[in-house]
Amino acid sequence: MVKFSRPLQICCVVTLLLLIIITVTAVTLYFTVFKPKQPKITTQSVTLDSFSTNLFDLRDTNVTLGIMVTIDNPNYGGFKYGNSTTYVTYHGSLVAEAPIMEATIPARGRHDVGTTVLVIGKSLLTNPSFSRDQGNDTYNFTSSSTIEGKAIVMKLFKMKATSYCICNISVHFLAKNSTTVCTSKVKF
Repeated sequence: MVKFSRPLQICCVVTLLLLIIITVTAVTLYFTVFKPKQPKITTQSVTLDSFSTNLFDLRDTNVTLGIMVTIDNPNYGGFKYGNSTTYVTYHGSLVAEAPIMEATIPARGRHDVGTTVLVIGKSLLTNPSFSRDQGNDTYNFTSSSTIEGKAIVMKLFKMKATSYCICNISVHFLAKNSTTVCTSKVKF
């Protein structure tokens, strides 16, 4: 049996205690301060940028919507994501796509994402809900985005993360305004 000297035993005990304290502190910080939180996505504006129609053929109607979304990152880590696409549907039918360019949302920061969406009138007119919405002057769209990237905490820890966002958009063409309600979820 090997016998250790007294100073070596004290050194091992102190080292073990320090490792336990560091581990407990790290776990506590992870579950309190660094616990991943859902980002808050707010649609700042959905504007009717252009509206063109052919009076002789209503299927030749095009609508361009400008969308400005603000993403608030409440986390202590940044989020870096790659290029993605937003899909816009009208009562379940795909009517437009818009690119989302890669960017980084800083830790506890805010990031504005702006894009334009061209909605082809033919895809709206062939939808059975169009005449009902036209009578109400409220056209209900749904936009959905999936953004994949990495959450970066203190430039040391990198985790893959996927953000899902669904927005219900009601556009009122005569009043030239809109209302939007968004929900988002992040999966680590």
